[in-house]
Amino acid sequence: MKRILYSAIAFSFLLTAACGQTPKGKGAGEMASTSDGAVRFRVETVVGNLQVPWSIVFTPDGRMIFTERPGRVRVMENGQLRAEPLATISDVEARSESGLMGLTLHPQFASNHLLYLCYAYDSGNGQRDRVARYRETGTGLTDRQVIIEDIPAAQFHAGCRLRFGPDSKLYITTGEATQKEIAQKLDSLGGKILRLNDDGTVPQDNPFVGQKDARPEIWTYGNRNPQGIDWQPGTNTMFETEHGPSGGDAPGGGDEVNIIEKGKNYGWPVIHHRQTREGMESPLLEYTPAIAPASGTFYRGTAFPQFHNNFFFGCLRGETIVRVVFDGRRVVSQERLLEGQYGRIRDVAEGPDGSIYFATSNRDGRGSPAKDDDRILRLIPIK
Repeated sequence: MKRILYSAIAFSFLLTAACGQTPKGKGAGEMASTSDGAVRFRVETVVGNLQVPWSIVFTPDGRMIFTERPGRVRVMENGQLRAEPLATISDVEARSESGLMGLTLHPQFASNHLLYLCYAYDSGNGQRDRVARYRETGTGLTDRQVIIEDIPAAQFHAGCRLRFGPDSKLYITTGEATQKEIAQKLDSLGGKILRLNDDGTVPQDNPFVGQKDARPEIWTYGNRNPQGIDWQPGTNTMFETEHGPSGGDAPGGGDEVNIIEKGKNYGWPVIHHRQTREGMESPLLEYTPAIAPASGTFYRGTAFPQFHNNFFFGCLRGETIVRVVFDGRRVVSQERLLEGQYGRIRDVAEGPDGSIYFATSNRDGRGSPAKDDDRILRLIPIK
């Protein structure tokens, strides 16, 4: 059964009261609210003068670890950014949209201190993506183990979002590296979502295990450039954000929010935008003009009770954070927060204090940096 499609043109977005005429790069202490005024919050700069922060995680002991695309893994603790990186990944190949990107912690990080990085590297035969596992010692990264590599990559459409699911499996998003035909090819890792055990082996319940001419790591295919994944609390349904056509490979726009299910084909490049075809999945939400969704997370905290279980994602071209309210798989409402005020927004993450953290991406060659960009900021509730 085809899902009901929601077009960003037809769907009426709610805008925050603070959006619209505020200059980009506004500093700490800005007050804002949802469009109905029910939720008020302050925007606070956590750390500035960064270079394209891509992925943010929080350790059980309250530290914030994040990646910078040139190859640095950084740590902030007790309100201060460490002067020296936790690690600099020497074989990162940073070009345009690619570099050091995804970061996630092992589900048992508190006891094993394992973390995973996804980054682009020079294979000697073109750019590729690699996922590697490390042990975090407090002062560095050791015990490097390659989980998977030789994933098609390019300076555009690199994917590379990492996240562990409720099943304790590692999910990896991959872009089609501007070779759109490979998204439909099951013998290629490009344009897919992959699923692996924590040591890089293949789970035997993956959908294409044992199928001739198909990579067993594949969970879904026909994805163009997915960069946000999370699982809905209560249902464990997997949601994904995905960049649609850039205008060079199909009409512009067509950015997506999808419900991701085992073994399904999400259509690229055969279908896009709101097109349908038997055996292919059309998006739950579609956005034209493009907003470039670059992350995705469900809010599980209590600091913002009105946001509980809402889905948030940062947007690059859209220069906003989109908040979607779901009732199961049904879209109840959505709105854009802080639109146009902080420039390009990439990752959105929930902090241990229940604040909502987000990273700007204004030094990526496509933005207009403020004097202290790039930054990680947070939304703090006003009681």
